Amino acid sequence: MIKMATSASSSLSKAVKQQYMELPQGDKVQAMYIWIDGTGEGLRCKTRTLDSEPKSIEDLPEWNFDGSSTYQSEGSNSDMYLIPAAMYRDPFRKDPNKLVLCEVLKYNRRPAETNLRSSCKRIMDMVANNRPWFGMEQEYTILGTDGHPFGWPSNGFPGPQGPYYCGVGADKAYGRDIVEAHYRACLYAGVQICGTNAEVMPAQWEFQVGPSEGIDMGDHLWIARFILHRVCEDFGVVASFDPKPIPGNWNGAGCHTNFSTKEMREENGLKYIEESIERLSRRHRYHIRAYDPKGGLDNARRLTGHNETSNIHEFSAGVANRGASIRIPRAVGQDKKGYFEDRRPSANCDPYSVTEALIRTCLLKEEGDEPVEYKN
Repeated sequence: MIKMATSASSSLSKAVKQQYMELPQGDKVQAMYIWIDGTGEGLRCKTRTLDSEPKSIEDLPEWNFDGSSTYQSEGSNSDMYLIPAAMYRDPFRKDPNKLVLCEVLKYNRRPAETNLRSSCKRIMDMVANNRPWFGMEQEYTILGTDGHPFGWPSNGFPGPQGPYYCGVGADKAYGRDIVEAHYRACLYAGVQICGTNAEVMPAQWEFQVGPSEGIDMGDHLWIARFILHRVCEDFGVVASFDPKPIPGNWNGAGCHTNFSTKEMREENGLKYIEESIERLSRRHRYHIRAYDPKGGLDNARRLTGHNETSNIHEFSAGVANRGASIRIPRAVGQDKKGYFEDRRPSANCDPYSVTEALIRTCLLKEEGDEPVEYKN
């Protein structure tokens, strides 16, 4: 029997907890406020009681927190504001309780450094008539609390890649309970999750979110990530979005991003797809910087030109080519309309940054290594 490193909390009796979770809560509602911390990758949360069930974002009060404990401010001026941005049903406490995704503002009410939603929303509003749709494929790896991939032998490696992708069976699928729990929790919450599969490396999985329009893409992906972390916490394991958790001949983890506009989806939309790819080819450096939280350094470990990736230093595009920066699905080439897939974003990317970059280059037709500043 392989003994996995799991958290102490996961061994607490869930049956005893359930006794309390079944107690009636009266008219009160628990709202869990969720935000992105100063790392640009970590999520934080805290809960407040509301007197009645909120029906819309406008019913939710602003709140604050101590930014000096989340890598977001100095201790001497540490109050940060939480501004509710999107609301979901809470799959952990169940109805009428809520999950509330928030933007973070600094003491002067300017967006915090890692609040990339603020600028993404502004850019999305500029192109609303183009109806930009996104679908993001979030890969992740399940780890024990010791950082070792879930189900891997403690002093070695499993058999080489081959049987695990979309695999079934105890020797091929590592940790499916987590995937099933996460999927159902996302559906309950109202997240636009559209699929899931086991990935190429054992203990690596993927879920897809979309099609989502505009700012919804980032909102839904971040909440889906939060729900995954929370499900893993219950099981005593860790979800890692590291783009290359295991060095060597093992697949890395990306967040392939599918993109289309109204024009691309209509007859002869391929023309607009090809125009966008041409623009992207001239702005590769800008996109690599926007596609992971360390300005490209994380992706450098993953985008080697091997293990189904393109080379980080070169731009490439092709039909049905999984070794290219941009892939045009074969059916899109045949139908002459549809969408394209940008395979460069890393698993730990910020979806607000990725979707904003695509809009800036493909629709606002920006060029060069820096984003353009627009007057409000």
